[in-house]
Amino acid sequence: MTAPVFVVESLATAQAGAQVRLDGPEGRHAVSVRRLRVGEEIILTDGAGTGVYGEVAAVDGKDALTVAVAEVRDEPEPQPRITVVQALPKGDRGEVAVETMTETGVDVIVPWSAARCVTQWRGERGAKSLRKWRATAREAGKQARRLRFPEVTEPHSSKQLAELLQGAAFAAVLHEEGSEPLARAELPAEGDIVLVVGPEGGVSPEELAIFAAAGAKPCLLGPTVLRTSTAGTAAAAVLLARTGRW
Repeated sequence: MTAPVFVVESLATAQAGAQVRLDGPEGRHAVSVRRLRVGEEIILTDGAGTGVYGEVAAVDGKDALTVAVAEVRDEPEPQPRITVVQALPKGDRGEVAVETMTETGVDVIVPWSAARCVTQWRGERGAKSLRKWRATAREAGKQARRLRFPEVTEPHSSKQLAELLQGAAFAAVLHEEGSEPLARAELPAEGDIVLVVGPEGGVSPEELAIFAAAGAKPCLLGPTVLRTSTAGTAAAAVLLARTGRW
């Protein structure tokens, strides 16, 4: 079984043969919940591509331990980079989407307040929802044994999305009326691939026009209609396989 992953703020000074202390909430989880003991394997990451592989050298009380470093790995940013623009779903389906996209391997997740979204992020409610998405990405990244966690950006408007799409090496809107299947679209070897996932009510004609002007064409994912909380994960799997990242 792969060693469990815990997050530390910085691993800038970590090196093989040295020791790293894990404390705070992550140390408490490792000692009191996972019940790690001396000699067990453990992985530490900063979530930005650096990972420490080693074993527990000492346990200090109920909330801290020391890791003897066997190896330090630096994982380069993957190419092409995959960004999924996720329209805001109802209830907890947003966290479900973030969790599964993180486990699959999406690199950037962009919350989008689409015109037909029932849920809208405003004020403190919006800030709380964003914190939940980011916490979900962090925990799912640990579960998936990722060294580089996905970035969950600030919410974007359709106008802001147009700017993002213009800078992409490949941009598409998942849409049931798309003429080209995503599985056959010509994909770049590097740069940013940006996919737009609409809300349950669909992407409005006005939004489709804005995105088309920015270079994003509608693409068909498959013969069935997926929910907004699962479409991004399914599409990411197609892209990861086709680009050789899987």
